Amino acid sequence: MQRSYYPEIMDDFSIKDGRIDKALKELKIINYFLGGNSATKAGIKKLLKIIPENCEVKILDAGSGTSDVLFSLKHIIANPKYFSMDINIRTCNFIKTNSPAFNIICGNILEFPLKNEVTDIAHASLFLHHFHEEKIKEIIKSLINSTKYGVVINDLRRSVLAYWGIKILTKMFSKSEMVKNDGPLSVKRAFVKKDLLDILRDLNIERFQIKRKWAFRWLIIIYKNRLN
Repeated sequence: MQRSYYPEIMDDFSIKDGRIDKALKELKIINYFLGGNSATKAGIKKLLKIIPENCEVKILDAGSGTSDVLFSLKHIIANPKYFSMDINIRTCNFIKTNSPAFNIICGNILEFPLKNEVTDIAHASLFLHHFHEEKIKEIIKSLINSTKYGVVINDLRRSVLAYWGIKILTKMFSKSEMVKNDGPLSVKRAFVKKDLLDILRDLNIERFQIKRKWAFRWLIIIYKNRLN
Protein backbone atom coordinates (compact mmCIF):
# COMPACT_ATOMS: atom_id res chain seq x y z
CA MET A 1 0.00 0.00 0.00
CA GLN A 2 1.53 3.29 -1.12
CA ARG A 3 1.22 6.29 1.15
CA SER A 4 -1.82 8.44 0.33
CA TYR A 5 -1.84 12.24 0.36
CA TYR A 6 -5.58 12.62 -0.08
CA PRO A 7 -6.85 15.13 2.53
CA GLU A 8 -9.00 14.03 5.45
CA ILE A 9 -12.24 15.80 6.30
CA MET A 10 -10.67 16.87 9.61
CA ASP A 11 -8.01 18.74 7.64
CA ASP A 12 -10.66 21.23 6.55
CA PHE A 13 -10.26 23.90 9.23
CA SER A 14 -13.34 25.74 8.02
CA ILE A 15 -15.42 23.09 9.78
CA LYS A 16 -16.37 24.55 13.16
CA ASP A 17 -19.64 22.78 13.97
CA GLY A 18 -20.77 19.76 15.97
CA ARG A 19 -19.13 17.33 13.54
CA ILE A 20 -15.83 18.13 15.23
CA ASP A 21 -17.20 17.39 18.72
CA LYS A 22 -18.71 14.07 17.62
CA ALA A 23 -15.45 12.99 15.97
CA LEU A 24 -13.33 14.02 18.96
CA LYS A 25 -15.50 12.01 21.35
CA GLU A 26 -15.16 8.90 19.18
CA LEU A 27 -11.42 9.39 18.78
CA LYS A 28 -11.09 9.33 22.57
CA ILE A 29 -12.68 5.87 22.55
CA ILE A 30 -10.44 4.71 19.71
CA ASN A 31 -7.32 5.92 21.54
CA TYR A 32 -8.39 4.14 24.71
CA PHE A 33 -9.10 0.76 23.13
CA LEU A 34 -6.66 0.72 20.19
CA GLY A 35 -3.37 1.57 21.83
CA GLY A 36 -3.16 5.36 21.63
CA ASN A 37 -2.95 5.89 25.36
CA SER A 38 -0.58 3.01 26.08
CA ALA A 39 1.88 3.99 23.31
CA THR A 40 2.16 7.57 24.56
CA LYS A 41 2.48 6.40 28.16
CA ALA A 42 5.38 4.09 27.24
CA GLY A 43 7.21 6.91 25.47
CA ILE A 44 6.72 9.46 28.24
CA LYS A 45 7.96 6.95 30.83
CA LYS A 46 11.22 6.61 28.89
CA LEU A 47 11.86 10.36 28.90
CA LEU A 48 10.84 10.78 32.54
CA LYS A 49 13.88 8.69 33.48
CA ILE A 50 16.18 11.53 32.40
CA ILE A 51 14.14 14.37 33.94
CA PRO A 52 14.99 15.43 37.53
CA GLU A 53 12.52 14.16 40.10
CA ASN A 54 9.98 16.39 41.85
CA CYS A 55 10.01 19.05 39.15
CA GLU A 56 6.94 20.39 37.38
CA VAL A 57 7.02 18.44 34.11
CA LYS A 58 5.83 20.58 31.20
CA ILE A 59 4.44 18.72 28.18
CA LEU A 60 3.50 20.28 24.85
CA ASP A 61 0.83 18.30 22.99
CA ALA A 62 1.04 19.35 19.32
CA GLY A 63 -1.98 18.80 17.08
CA SER A 64 -3.61 17.84 20.31
CA GLY A 65 -7.21 17.07 19.47
CA THR A 66 -8.71 16.56 22.91
CA SER A 67 -5.31 15.76 24.51
CA ASP A 68 -7.10 12.72 25.94
CA VAL A 69 -3.98 10.55 25.75
CA LEU A 70 -2.31 12.78 28.34
CA PHE A 71 -4.90 11.75 30.92
CA SER A 72 -3.30 8.31 30.93
CA LEU A 73 -0.21 9.94 32.47
CA LYS A 74 -1.90 11.08 35.68
CA HIS A 75 -0.48 8.19 37.72
CA ILE A 76 3.12 8.53 36.51
CA ILE A 77 3.70 12.32 36.67
CA ALA A 78 3.41 14.04 40.03
CA ASN A 79 3.27 17.68 38.91
CA PRO A 80 2.36 17.91 35.22
CA LYS A 81 1.69 21.09 33.29
CA TYR A 82 0.07 20.50 29.91
CA PHE A 83 0.04 22.77 26.87
CA SER A 84 -2.46 21.67 24.23
CA MET A 85 -1.85 23.13 20.79
CA ASP A 86 -4.36 22.76 17.96
CA ILE A 87 -5.13 24.89 14.93
CA ASN A 88 -8.90 24.25 14.92
CA ILE A 89 -10.85 26.77 17.01
CA ARG A 90 -13.68 24.31 17.64
CA THR A 91 -11.17 21.78 18.99
CA CYS A 92 -9.62 24.38 21.28
CA ASN A 93 -13.04 25.25 22.66
CA PHE A 94 -13.73 21.54 23.20
CA ILE A 95 -10.54 21.23 25.28
CA LYS A 96 -11.41 24.38 27.22
CA THR A 97 -14.81 22.92 28.13
CA ASN A 98 -13.69 19.36 28.89
CA SER A 99 -10.15 19.89 30.22
CA PRO A 100 -10.11 23.34 31.87
CA ALA A 101 -6.83 22.63 33.69
CA PHE A 102 -4.95 22.44 30.38
CA ASN A 103 -3.16 25.46 28.93
CA ILE A 104 -4.56 25.91 25.43
CA ILE A 105 -2.61 27.31 22.48
CA CYS A 106 -4.83 27.77 19.45
CA GLY A 107 -2.52 28.06 16.47
CA ASN A 108 -0.17 26.52 13.93
CA ILE A 109 2.94 24.95 15.45
CA LEU A 110 5.01 26.23 12.50
CA GLU A 111 3.83 29.79 12.96
CA PHE A 112 3.56 30.02 16.74
CA PRO A 113 6.76 31.47 18.27
CA LEU A 114 7.75 28.63 20.62
CA LYS A 115 10.71 29.63 22.73
CA ASN A 116 13.74 27.39 22.89
CA GLU A 117 13.27 24.54 25.38
CA VAL A 118 10.04 25.99 26.73
CA THR A 119 8.80 22.50 27.67
CA ASP A 120 10.36 19.31 29.00
CA ILE A 121 8.67 16.92 26.57
CA ALA A 122 6.98 17.52 23.22
CA HIS A 123 4.29 15.06 22.17
CA ALA A 124 2.42 14.42 18.93
CA SER A 125 -0.26 11.74 18.63
CA LEU A 126 -1.99 10.95 15.31
CA PHE A 127 -0.70 14.28 14.03
CA LEU A 128 2.19 13.80 11.61
CA HIS A 129 0.34 11.55 9.15
CA HIS A 130 -1.76 14.57 8.15
CA PHE A 131 1.26 16.11 6.36
CA HIS A 132 3.67 15.60 3.48
CA GLU A 133 7.20 14.51 4.38
CA GLU A 134 8.80 17.94 4.03
CA LYS A 135 6.22 19.49 6.34
CA ILE A 136 6.69 16.63 8.81
CA LYS A 137 10.40 17.44 8.97
CA GLU A 138 9.61 21.08 9.75
CA ILE A 139 7.22 20.04 12.53
CA ILE A 140 9.73 17.67 14.10
CA LYS A 141 12.38 20.42 14.03
CA SER A 142 9.95 22.75 15.81
CA LEU A 143 9.11 20.09 18.41
CA ILE A 144 12.78 19.40 19.12
CA ASN A 145 13.46 23.12 19.43
CA SER A 146 10.65 23.51 21.97
CA THR A 147 11.80 20.79 24.37
CA LYS A 148 14.61 20.23 26.84
CA TYR A 149 14.62 16.43 26.88
CA GLY A 150 12.89 14.88 23.91
CA VAL A 151 9.92 14.19 21.69
CA VAL A 152 7.35 11.39 21.79
CA ILE A 153 5.54 10.63 18.54
CA ASN A 154 2.60 8.25 18.51
CA ASP A 155 1.23 7.53 15.05
CA LEU A 156 -0.27 4.90 12.79
CA ARG A 157 1.39 2.00 10.98
CA ARG A 158 0.31 1.60 7.38
CA SER A 159 -0.87 -1.86 6.39
CA VAL A 160 -3.71 -3.52 4.51
CA LEU A 161 -4.82 -5.34 7.66
CA ALA A 162 -4.98 -2.10 9.64
CA TYR A 163 -6.93 -0.42 6.83
CA TRP A 164 -9.63 -3.08 6.63
CA GLY A 165 -9.74 -3.47 10.41
CA ILE A 166 -10.53 0.20 11.07
CA LYS A 167 -12.85 0.35 8.05
CA ILE A 168 -14.96 -2.50 9.44
CA LEU A 169 -14.90 -1.17 13.02
CA THR A 170 -15.95 2.35 12.05
CA LYS A 171 -18.61 1.02 9.69
CA MET A 172 -20.10 -1.07 12.49
CA PHE A 173 -19.79 1.25 15.47
CA SER A 174 -19.12 4.86 14.44
CA LYS A 175 -21.91 7.44 14.25
CA SER A 176 -19.56 10.09 12.86
CA GLU A 177 -19.27 10.40 9.09
CA MET A 178 -15.96 12.16 9.66
CA VAL A 179 -14.55 9.19 11.57
CA LYS A 180 -15.90 6.71 9.02
CA ASN A 181 -14.09 8.59 6.25
CA ASP A 182 -10.95 9.69 8.07
CA GLY A 183 -10.24 6.48 10.01
CA PRO A 184 -9.39 4.28 7.00
CA LEU A 185 -7.84 7.22 5.15
CA SER A 186 -5.56 7.89 8.14
CA VAL A 187 -4.14 4.38 7.75
CA LYS A 188 -3.45 5.05 4.06
CA ARG A 189 -1.66 8.26 5.05
CA ALA A 190 0.29 6.49 7.82
CA PHE A 191 3.86 5.18 7.83
CA VAL A 192 5.96 2.11 7.31
CA LYS A 193 9.27 1.97 9.14
CA LYS A 194 11.30 3.08 6.12
CA ASP A 195 9.25 6.29 5.89
CA LEU A 196 10.13 7.18 9.47
CA LEU A 197 13.79 6.25 9.14
CA ASP A 198 14.14 8.37 6.00
CA ILE A 199 12.62 11.39 7.76
CA LEU A 200 14.82 11.06 10.85
CA ARG A 201 17.97 10.49 8.83
CA ASP A 202 17.25 13.50 6.61
CA LEU A 203 17.10 15.55 9.82
CA ASN A 204 20.42 14.07 11.02
CA ILE A 205 18.74 12.76 14.16
CA GLU A 206 20.85 10.00 15.71
CA ARG A 207 19.39 9.44 19.18
CA PHE A 208 15.99 7.87 18.62
CA GLN A 209 13.97 4.70 19.10
CA ILE A 210 11.22 3.31 16.88
CA LYS A 211 8.95 0.60 18.26
CA ARG A 212 5.84 -1.18 17.07
CA LYS A 213 2.96 -0.86 19.50
CA TRP A 214 -0.52 -2.35 19.59
CA ALA A 215 -2.69 -1.85 17.55
CA PHE A 216 -0.86 -0.86 14.36
CA ARG A 217 0.93 2.02 16.07
CA TRP A 218 4.42 3.41 15.91
CA LEU A 219 6.10 4.85 18.98
CA ILE A 220 9.02 7.12 18.11
CA ILE A 221 11.13 8.59 20.90
CA ILE A 222 13.62 11.32 19.96
CA TYR A 223 16.17 12.21 22.61
CA LYS A 224 17.21 15.86 22.44
CA ASN A 225 20.14 16.50 20.18
CA ARG A 226 21.27 19.21 17.83
CA LEU A 227 20.06 19.35 14.27
CA ASN A 228 22.46 20.39 11.52
